Amino acid sequence: MESITDRAFRSVCKSFGVDLMFTEFIASEGLIRDARKSLAKLIVSDDERPIGIQIFGHDVESMVRAAGIVEKANPDLIDLNFGCPVRKVVNKGGGAALLKDIPKMIRMTEAVVKATNLPVTVKTRLGWDEQNKCIVDLAERLQDTGIKALTIHARTAVLLYHGKADWTLIGEVRNNPKIRIPIIGNGDIDNPQKALEVLQTYHVDGIMIGRAAMGYPWLFRQIRHHLVTGELLPEPDIKERVRVCRLHLEKSVELKGEKRGVVEMRKFYGHYFKRLPDIKEYRMQLVTLEKKEEIIRLLDKISRE
Repeated sequence: MESITDRAFRSVCKSFGVDLMFTEFIASEGLIRDARKSLAKLIVSDDERPIGIQIFGHDVESMVRAAGIVEKANPDLIDLNFGCPVRKVVNKGGGAALLKDIPKMIRMTEAVVKATNLPVTVKTRLGWDEQNKCIVDLAERLQDTGIKALTIHARTAVLLYHGKADWTLIGEVRNNPKIRIPIIGNGDIDNPQKALEVLQTYHVDGIMIGRAAMGYPWLFRQIRHHLVTGELLPEPDIKERVRVCRLHLEKSVELKGEKRGVVEMRKFYGHYFKRLPDIKEYRMQLVTLEKKEEIIRLLDKISRE
């Protein structure tokens, strides 16, 4: 997730037991032009492993060259994003736009697989729109390119993130006897019960969690506990939410400096304190304060309320 799954956020998620993480996706054109922002996203640390670096683009040769640059950063795998539906990505022919040109998607995937020694995985969607849900056939074709796993988001590109995720076709892909690679499902997994339901119903090999973890990394621990014991862990109380939010802030400032670290944390506060009573006034202050110590004092005050 662009501007979300940075090193600070990944550090927090890792502490709650996530199995595999991915970087923010990186434009292939930015990498081959040595764009500073793109190159900064390549930085991964050993305590994040296993970790994949995700790239996207519209040009086959640029994606191949970008994969070579990624390989030097030494991640555990390269992930190709053919699922992002955001307009600025799709309008340039990247992300989910490749669902409108399947032959090009296959050529691109084959070329990257051949160009790198790293495992290559793909993330995509059910299809471009309701009339073009191609994922069952597409999964076989992508497998034939040599990818090691496929993640499927349970919506079409046109739906963006609206409506209810439909896992039916993901289950059809997973239960296809021709499919030998792991199939990972994604979409609307925001509590342990849903995680268990999709695993039991659609028999996927794993689940990917995206937006639901933003400001709520406890979800990873809750799901693991529920799958193992059948029990539900309690929701984090205000003191625990403040504790983790503060750790996230401190990591953000450590990695980016105070000014940028403070500003980039602002998108998370509403999620850390979502649905808590009498929190609106504090949230307004959190997104306007400019000094780390001021924010920490306010967080401590919230914790005492």
